[in-house]
Amino acid sequence: MDFPAWHTLCRFEEEPPLPVLEDVDLLVVGGGAAGVAAATVAAENGLSVVLVERYGFCGGAAVAGLSGTICGLFAASEHHGPTPEQVVHGFAERFRQGLAQRGGVTEPQPYGKTFTVVHDPLVWRETADDLLTRAGVRVYLHTIVTGVVMDGEQVTGVVVESNAGRSRIRARRTIDASGDAAVVARAGYRYFYGDQGRIQTPTMFFRVAGVDINRYLTYYGEDTICPPKVTEAILRAREHEGLDLPRSKIWMFPTTRPGELMVNATRITARDGHPMNVIDPADFTEAEISGRRQVREYARFLNRSIPGCESAYVVDTGVEAGIRQTRSIVGVETLTNEDVLACRKRDDGICRVPWPIELHSGEKPKLHWLLDDYYEVPYLTLVPEIGENILVAGRCLSAEHEALASARVTAQCFEYGHAAATAILHSLEHDQPLRAIDGRLIRQRMKANGSAL
Repeated sequence: MDFPAWHTLCRFEEEPPLPVLEDVDLLVVGGGAAGVAAATVAAENGLSVVLVERYGFCGGAAVAGLSGTICGLFAASEHHGPTPEQVVHGFAERFRQGLAQRGGVTEPQPYGKTFTVVHDPLVWRETADDLLTRAGVRVYLHTIVTGVVMDGEQVTGVVVESNAGRSRIRARRTIDASGDAAVVARAGYRYFYGDQGRIQTPTMFFRVAGVDINRYLTYYGEDTICPPKVTEAILRAREHEGLDLPRSKIWMFPTTRPGELMVNATRITARDGHPMNVIDPADFTEAEISGRRQVREYARFLNRSIPGCESAYVVDTGVEAGIRQTRSIVGVETLTNEDVLACRKRDDGICRVPWPIELHSGEKPKLHWLLDDYYEVPYLTLVPEIGENILVAGRCLSAEHEALASARVTAQCFEYGHAAATAILHSLEHDQPLRAIDGRLIRQRMKANGSAL
């Protein structure tokens, strides 16, 4: 998808005449789950690390987008008991424990055939702050990447901008954890959007307080995916009350705060029907405005139709719309839809994924469960097909459309960051190109560092 009204993404073939802000071993762009994991692991192993984040806090989609859950930790089963089977550990579990120590995460909650946990977004920020500070990462908040400095096809640094002006960061290696492949795109490497340009729809998460949780749970049940009677109530409200409720199957999660629910209910589509892509700021703006309007409609529905929610009120929405998908890199290897459906294991796999294909596209979400099993993501999905000195970590890995609808969730993003940092360490220790590293070596080092592989 092209955006002809905007300037070409900026690539510098030689260093521009700008002051050097930092000269480091590793630059991490983006402070979401993948970026925090990558920066922390690399710095704890002795590298000089800078993390650049556009917001005034870390958290990415989990905090700015208010997605609120750590999905992907637990196996799915038709016959699971009250205690879930956890199959993903490593940095993902380390971060969950950090949240738990601060009272910032719930116990596992049923989500259909699996479980998830719900976190407090403020505690998420504080946990990230603590990990990064203790590791010695230099963090620049309120700072964005506007260009990439290249030596041939090697990334050697970036141009950043803040209210203080423009400057350069030199780095021996870079991890693009932006979620949008922002560095990869500016370097001129190839990427694609979903299924021939169609990507998953964004949503606007929100939280409501003032809920009588006991009455709510008695009606709604323990499963956070809504029961048929709630879907029927939404359809009635849409038809008879004129409420704008485009999504009839919603998900609601009790949070760590008394009387509060985190709600995943909205479906944001373009008014004129074109495929929305939030890389385009016009689409992103429409998504934000439309999402907030839908939040008020769903809040009215909760007040009128859900026992325990009669006095509920909206506490907040995401700082931005919840983004499920934008650019995916063209990698040395690509995670395929068949890899996911077949639960393919890999001797170079760097992350287990038990999460279903959760595809938000069209009239209703599609869920394809991976029952009593998981697949593994190969290391080379993090490596762009050409170029050097750069990896990606997070939802912009190289994956087909439906495969990404499973592989993009938070627990896995933590582990992609863990893997990327491990590969950077190996590359610098052995003076080896990132694409030449045997993924089995990364897997071994991650296992030694607590990952379940």
